[in-house]
Amino acid sequence: MPFIVQAQGADNWPSKPLRIVVGFPAGSSPDLTARALAEPLEKALGQSVVVENRVGAGGNIGADAVAKATDGHTIGLMINGNLTIARLLNPAVRYDPLRDLAPVSLVGVAPLVLTAPASTPGADAKAFFDAARAAGDRWSYGSPGVGTVGHIGMELLKNRAGIAPVHVPYPGYPQVFNAMMAGDLQLSMLPPALAGAQIRAGKLRGIAVTSSGRSTLAPELPSLAEAGVKNFNLEIWNAVAAPASMPRAHADKLAAAVSAIVRAPEMRQRLFQQGWQAVGSSPEALANRIQADTRVLGGIIRAQQIKAE
Repeated sequence: MPFIVQAQGADNWPSKPLRIVVGFPAGSSPDLTARALAEPLEKALGQSVVVENRVGAGGNIGADAVAKATDGHTIGLMINGNLTIARLLNPAVRYDPLRDLAPVSLVGVAPLVLTAPASTPGADAKAFFDAARAAGDRWSYGSPGVGTVGHIGMELLKNRAGIAPVHVPYPGYPQVFNAMMAGDLQLSMLPPALAGAQIRAGKLRGIAVTSSGRSTLAPELPSLAEAGVKNFNLEIWNAVAAPASMPRAHADKLAAAVSAIVRAPEMRQRLFQQGWQAVGSSPEALANRIQADTRVLGGIIRAQQIKAE
């Protein structure tokens, strides 16, 4: 049967139902990922798995609930912001990602797509950047809010590519789409699952992906490195984390199960359909990713004095 993985451990953990906390509403990308993991995780660990939505503050309310859980059977499905820059953006966040959460396994990664209106000048990505440099602050870029990865990523791109578009925050991605199609914005960084349909319909133009190389999620687009932007690698990702108080043996048992499930062919396809490249990793690999992203994005946050709204 698909997804069945027998997790090994020194004791009988988990001894009761496992709770996956998601800091986003039902039907959101993190929620869909958590629910895709729940059934195979039940089979692997021999206990029922319940997904609980604790919505608010960009997922940080859910992450805080995980950080403070003491029952030994609560984990979280989180996005990269919850595990890296949450407190750098907002000192009022009540948990410390590096101190209060234990990395378990990276689940999926995806680049952002640098996107522009279909009428934007430049025959290719390099010509687009030439036009962007010439335009200076006469161009604007949109994001779904201050402190979002689309905002911080564009500030990083401004630094690395020598461009200077002005930031215009919007309530969400639909408003960013509409503003670009109306010609009010010249560029934005969007998740490939959201940008793809608009690009295929000819309403928007994909310039490049933000990963270090080309992505299977948007194979027709060059990487920013191919477009002449050096030292740029930015991806969105989601991961399973546990309270730092969870015994290491239990976290390792959970990590082995999650990693094996994520790497199974059927789950890889399911995640791909949701807009993710499946990974599945050790706790150490996820910890390294957290530290690297915190260092790079934290540098931009401090340099630009970015604070979440």
